[in-house]
Amino acid sequence: MALTSTEIDALLQLAQRDTLRQRLDSSPNVMSLPQAQQLAAHASGLKPVPQPMRLAIVHTYTSDLLEPWLCLSAALQGIELHNYHAPYGLALQEAAPDSPLVQHRPDLTLLMLRRDDLHPDLAMPITALDGQRRETLRQECLARLTDILGRFRAQPVGQIVLTLLPATTPPTLGLFDAQAESSEQGWWAALKADIAAWIRCHCAATLLLDLDEVQSHVGRAQFLDRRYWHSAQFPFTAVAAREFSQRLLTVARLMCSPKAKVIVLDADNTLWGGVIGEDGIEGIALGPEYPGSAYREFQRRLLDFQQRGFILAMCSKNNPADVDEVLNQHPHQILREGHFAARRVNWLPKPDNLESLAAELNLGLESFIFVDDSDHECAAVRHRLPQVEVVQVPSRPVDVARCLDQVARLEVLSLTQEDLDKTALYAQERQRRALLAPADGPDAAAGDHLARLGMAMRITLAPKAHLTRLSQLTKKTNQFNLTTRRYDEHQIQGFIASDEWVVADFSLADVFGDSGIVGLCMLRLTAPDQAEIDTLLMSCRVIGRQAESAFLHALLRLLEQRGIRRVLADYLPTAKNPLVRDLLSQQGFALREDGRYERQLDLHPAQTETAFAIAVTLVSPQPVAG
Repeated sequence: MALTSTEIDALLQLAQRDTLRQRLDSSPNVMSLPQAQQLAAHASGLKPVPQPMRLAIVHTYTSDLLEPWLCLSAALQGIELHNYHAPYGLALQEAAPDSPLVQHRPDLTLLMLRRDDLHPDLAMPITALDGQRRETLRQECLARLTDILGRFRAQPVGQIVLTLLPATTPPTLGLFDAQAESSEQGWWAALKADIAAWIRCHCAATLLLDLDEVQSHVGRAQFLDRRYWHSAQFPFTAVAAREFSQRLLTVARLMCSPKAKVIVLDADNTLWGGVIGEDGIEGIALGPEYPGSAYREFQRRLLDFQQRGFILAMCSKNNPADVDEVLNQHPHQILREGHFAARRVNWLPKPDNLESLAAELNLGLESFIFVDDSDHECAAVRHRLPQVEVVQVPSRPVDVARCLDQVARLEVLSLTQEDLDKTALYAQERQRRALLAPADGPDAAAGDHLARLGMAMRITLAPKAHLTRLSQLTKKTNQFNLTTRRYDEHQIQGFIASDEWVVADFSLADVFGDSGIVGLCMLRLTAPDQAEIDTLLMSCRVIGRQAESAFLHALLRLLEQRGIRRVLADYLPTAKNPLVRDLLSQQGFALREDGRYERQLDLHPAQTETAFAIAVTLVSPQPVAG
């Protein structure tokens, strides 16, 4: 069913881009191409002004008919696209240094390939091949694809997104395919797993966007438009084109938006149906029967987001004892007290509580996603804290479980062990604060209370195995970040491989556990006796423990050993990093007349390890996993 003119008129009255996107995402109706263009024009005019992004598309089937849907998805994500479509076909010449694609300077490069681009034998049924040939063919397809990706990855083409168009017909063996030894679907699944593993280990800043999953999401009958496919080599229905575009622009949004880190949840009519203070624990909707089953499904879905590295917090106007009763005693409650990194359950204004949560978690409000059912509360947060992304819970319980599925900033392009351990790391931090609080008075000696933590720092030089985490740190660390330069995995990989750079990260462990990789420094050797600090950053989770000093001075000692006598650095101020405004002067760097900082190591050597309450271990480069 298509959107009606009345529905379109209502959408065009919305003044909030996020609200418009959420309304469209929750609508089951299909929009026409003119409607998509009308909504794109409206969304692109909303504030804040869309951010420019350059997209390059290499395609072996028609790509320009995707343009209106790309523009709509971009406008809804606050992005202004500047697109370059390569000539039709697998144009590997576009991977040359002087190609039009490279000259376009893309932030994002999309490869729209067909399956038989990987090998001519794929034009015929795989089931006709014997087992050995199927295995050999899989290896040949992987070799072909790694060659294609390697060519493009060698050029400055930004984030690469690889897609492989699903088959336009059902499996050769039909219903029997799932259990057949020569199963086509099984063969493709194994090849995709090989491709994903190779990308993960060997091709930084590259993502496999699975169109098989898109087809599964919209349904095979809604995915392929045979009229367009046979007449114009364009496969997608309007539904599939929009879904594909949404997923691609989700990648773009993640590249240009502050990283979301916290999902802050209301309780009543969000985690359960009804009001606990009025309905009581027996009266709220939460359990195996509808509508309670819908809220239980939403809680289960929230655990999925936690597995992506997002932490959960609660912000509810309620009596704390009532909420505690649900968390601890309700038999169908999935999210328990330990699932929340922090909670604010009181009668204060929710914007006040969000600011308090940000202070406790030591995170910026721009990293918050606020989820609430109330029109009033959502409007209050939008008005007072515009940097917080607000998601209003649908009024129909049946729609609640998927209300966060289309929030672009809740997707991830990579996953590290630190992401998986995030909730536990914040629990450890609460324990540290409890231990240190009695010794934090004005008369406490600077290092005495820190010594009780038994801290151990592990500094890794040329950390090739940590590329994903290091890129993540450059992109999401705002407060304790000297220059706020953003780098993808491919760029950092290049720095590590170069003799002109020193790249080091550190992890910090103590009696409560290991914080994981929380700091990064990248220095460029600009002369035989001179180095410049390009990047120095640290996660806010370890602020106040001398970690930045122990890390920096360990690297200064290393530079001294290599004959470096002068280290230069810059502080590039942003709205979010005043925390490090005085860092360089505090670390013995002198401010020069040209505004740069300098430390002459021959006159002012680095401090020794014993100056800090941290045991430091320096380790040599690690091999890449896989």
